[in-house]
Amino acid sequence: MHKTRFLAALLAAACLNSPLLAAPATVIAPPMVTIAGGTFAMGSTANPKDKDRPSSEPVHSVTVKSFRLAKYETTVGQFRQFVEATGYQTGDDCWKLAATDWGVENGKVSWNSPANAPSEFHPVMCVSWEDAHAYLKWLSSQTGRSFRLPSEAEWEYAARAGSSTRYPFGDDPAMLCQHANVFDRSGKPAITKLAGKSGKAIDCDDGAELTTVVGMYAANAWGLHDMLGNVGELVEDCQHLSYENAPADGTAWTAGCATFHDSAMVIHRGGNFNSGPIGSSPTMRGHAGTDNRSSVAEGFRIAEDLTARVDRAGALVPAAKAGHFEADLSKAQAQERARQARSHAAPK
Repeated sequence: MHKTRFLAALLAAACLNSPLLAAPATVIAPPMVTIAGGTFAMGSTANPKDKDRPSSEPVHSVTVKSFRLAKYETTVGQFRQFVEATGYQTGDDCWKLAATDWGVENGKVSWNSPANAPSEFHPVMCVSWEDAHAYLKWLSSQTGRSFRLPSEAEWEYAARAGSSTRYPFGDDPAMLCQHANVFDRSGKPAITKLAGKSGKAIDCDDGAELTTVVGMYAANAWGLHDMLGNVGELVEDCQHLSYENAPADGTAWTAGCATFHDSAMVIHRGGNFNSGPIGSSPTMRGHAGTDNRSSVAEGFRIAEDLTARVDRAGALVPAAKAGHFEADLSKAQAQERARQARSHAAPK
């Protein structure tokens, strides 16, 4: 581990248990959706294959237990509470769009740089799998709940929401803009300007150039927003290059992990604002390093087991409420829609 990351880890551990750094008066607990368990066919034979990257085969049957999943991706404001309460430092290295051969470069930007955090209700990015775990440990300690990342199987089961089509809403990629922030007519000019090149955009318009406020698009059949697009979502599982011998019970797969260029890797799902029709599929798999940070784009969503908590006297501990989060989010969404309308109306 690099010296700076080691020092950051020590600081985070101290802060999480320090009485000197108090939690905010009202911790933003995420609005959660209860996902009823069931059995589904995980994976797809329609996705491209690359020997160095995780495939979505073989298709296999998985039975998932009931659990809770956050209605929205974790936001800048939620993550900011954690940083301000604990002094946690993520580091200032983050992959970003750039005019290079790959279209990206690693730069000195972070999760709270203006370009990455246009509002408190945009999804947080430029956070690593390790950063996400530090946040979830703090949030659990402040709310009395046991928050975690979802397993890859839980994530795909929830993203599909009972569907067996290419996308949760059907097979037509032109419908993606009603349900997700993807690489479309709005995003192409902005991404081309930053990266110096881009591919063919999906023939629709979602109104967003890069990332946007969470929950702007239609939820899937189970009430979850942005499972596709906006930012990719880190899951608990480490990288495996196929589903051979994958768990059939929906738990995270954390043994026998495959590396990439000798680095430990984890899985992220759901595509992002730069994803086309293939990358926006709920079956498509991506990978990232455990300490990798990216604005192109990786964030995370919170999961929770359906287990009741009791105090020492045996009384049920009530779950913390989400407070004014959704009321404030609704205002942020209205402001973002107004901004998009002005942008589209302006002369080109």
